[in-house]
Amino acid sequence: MTLNYIYHSGFAIQAEDVTIIIDYYKDSSETEFNRGIVHDYLLQRPGKLYVLATHFHPDHFNPEIFNWKEQHPDIQYILSKDILKHRRAKVGDGVFIQKGETYEDETLHIEAYGSTDVGSSFLIQLHDWHIFHAGDLNNWHWSEESTEEEIKKANGDFLAEVKYLKEKSPIIDLTLFPVDRRMGKDYMKGAKQFIEQIKTTIFAPMHFSEDYEGGNAFGPFAESKGCRFISITHRGESFEITK
Repeated sequence: MTLNYIYHSGFAIQAEDVTIIIDYYKDSSETEFNRGIVHDYLLQRPGKLYVLATHFHPDHFNPEIFNWKEQHPDIQYILSKDILKHRRAKVGDGVFIQKGETYEDETLHIEAYGSTDVGSSFLIQLHDWHIFHAGDLNNWHWSEESTEEEIKKANGDFLAEVKYLKEKSPIIDLTLFPVDRRMGKDYMKGAKQFIEQIKTTIFAPMHFSEDYEGGNAFGPFAESKGCRFISITHRGESFEITK
């Protein structure tokens, strides 16, 4: 299986006869609009194409994805229901799910879990892989700015979502999770709590834009907990992954 880093929280997963693109924001080219691994390669790749979006925020969802069906007719959109609610899409554009709901066909199974921001996080079962894309699920707080009560609430809300996920899936093969240094000194806290609670085989950071140093700083902790850490160095980077 191949994992492609597109940009920010955008990833693609390539398996035999299937491609999954998650939380597309912009393509991997840093200089040319709509050029990069998605437009130059993945949209032409044979087989079924699934396009997922965890919520409506513009750094996770770009309505341009609906144009892709002109290039790749064998496409299915699985989107969080808040995208429909906020009128970023319309009924008929895809399948809309929210926490507790699932999408399933002969190729993959997707279950929506909660978020501590808006929308959903997705647990994807493809072949014998369990893949978790957190969306904006994280222990969002800014220690230098948040009040003690705000920090306590953020911690409680996040741990409640992780507990719910752990009850259904205590082991995850690949986790894609925010590691965003803009949050301040405790920016890795949510990622640490996640892998302490849920056994993760492979961990890839996301939501760091161009701050590769900040995202990759989580590597030593992840590896100390038995995770294989994917260190990302540029847009469009590809990784061959095995369990």
